[in-house]
Amino acid sequence: MAALALCASALVLRAAAAEYEAIGKVTVFDPSFAAVAGADARIEKIADGISWAEGPVWMKNGGYLLFTDPKANRLYRWSEQGGLSVFMEPAGYAGPPDANLREPGANGLFLEPKGTILLADSGTRALMRLDPQTKRKIVLADRFDGKRFNSPNDVVRGANGNVYFTDPPYGLTGIDNSPVRELAISGVYRMDPQGKVHLVDDSLKYPNGVALSPDGRHLYVSNTDQANPVWMDYALDGRGEVTGKRVFANARDLPRGPGNPDGMCMAADGTLFTSSPGGLTVFSPEGKALGRFETGTTVSNCTFGDDGHTLYMTSNTFIARVRVGVTGLGYAR
Repeated sequence: MAALALCASALVLRAAAAEYEAIGKVTVFDPSFAAVAGADARIEKIADGISWAEGPVWMKNGGYLLFTDPKANRLYRWSEQGGLSVFMEPAGYAGPPDANLREPGANGLFLEPKGTILLADSGTRALMRLDPQTKRKIVLADRFDGKRFNSPNDVVRGANGNVYFTDPPYGLTGIDNSPVRELAISGVYRMDPQGKVHLVDDSLKYPNGVALSPDGRHLYVSNTDQANPVWMDYALDGRGEVTGKRVFANARDLPRGPGNPDGMCMAADGTLFTSSPGGLTVFSPEGKALGRFETGTTVSNCTFGDDGHTLYMTSNTFIARVRVGVTGLGYAR
């Protein structure tokens, strides 16, 4: 019955979206990728005209996609019925023009169980919580060791209440050489349920996307560093503290193409979907590259939506989607 329901919903989506342009292609690295998508999977461009699309999240209560544009300082809304609209502006920094901000908007988003959104606010240089009903934001953390964060980039929350986020200097004009940069490190951080911020790792030059394994015992972090373009795997104990780390995968082992290790999303079976050179690469839980969704340009981030079998991708100036055979984390019943 579940398979029939999936097929039926896929037919409805295809019928409703017949006007959307098919783009890109699917590249298979391993035969097991057939469980994720076939080589004839249809990648669709569903919205365009964004400065730089990032941080997508599917709002289950309402059935719509939210995503950010850090350059334009906007939070966008997209739905099948309503199309594309500006949901919130400014989405990040709300003060007078500041030449020190390269990306004044918000970046990564994460939907919390009660419907609020964790927001990696690049422009405000803080980890924020957004109420999508009132559009009110509150600061959860904006400093480590008394110094302002660089420009928080991506965020994920575990079932135990721990929040993990990255803080590269991409949002600052001059990046590494920004005159307003206070922290010498680009940190990976954990905010515990009591609100205290702990440093997870300070060895990555440009930590970026983050994801948690289905059991919450592994934290994945991408490093958008041309000299060391890797995905890290941090082993976590029951309290969410790091007990070890290893390189999960290296982008240099993949076929080349536009893009870098960046945003990620997780399937319920532990399959990892992540921005990479050439598009969006899919890895097994063991770190084996299975295949790649290619939109023809850089893919920055991804999320699951609809019934959990639609993969949404933020890709440079547009949004793309594709139906997949696995189920997004948080959708399995």
